[in-house]
Amino acid sequence: MRDRRFVRVHRGGSLEEADHRALMGWAIVCTEHILKLIPYELDPLLEKALQIAHDWEAGRASTKDAIKASREVHALARDISDPVMKLIARCIGHTVATAHMADHCLGPAWYIRKIMMLTGGSAEEEQKWQEQQLLNLPSHVRDLVIQGMI
Repeated sequence: MRDRRFVRVHRGGSLEEADHRALMGWAIVCTEHILKLIPYELDPLLEKALQIAHDWEAGRASTKDAIKASREVHALARDISDPVMKLIARCIGHTVATAHMADHCLGPAWYIRKIMMLTGGSAEEEQKWQEQQLLNLPSHVRDLVIQGMI
């Protein structure tokens, strides 16, 4: 059962459009942060999906575009053998999927912490960084994410 707090108002939930876009922004920031820390060369499909996430956040891409991109990324991830690259792909897939279902914004944070553990980084420090980025969100959206991460 989905957490109704992550469902948009027009679908019977309580999440406003601006809040949904803010959640996408947080997912993007987290994803781009790990891409700076783990400098893997991205498949063009992953780059395109991340761009669609940016475009959706700015109102320049449709949710349908984001769903399509997410499905393509997750299909690609199934064929990736490198465990870190697979997690990066999953992270990007969940980021762009946030357009469809806002609770997908939690996925990148989780995958990124797994990446940190696999690469010898600190998952705890990464989580602190992610939580610090939440300060850029309205307090009710920040609280929603924190409760969703528990």
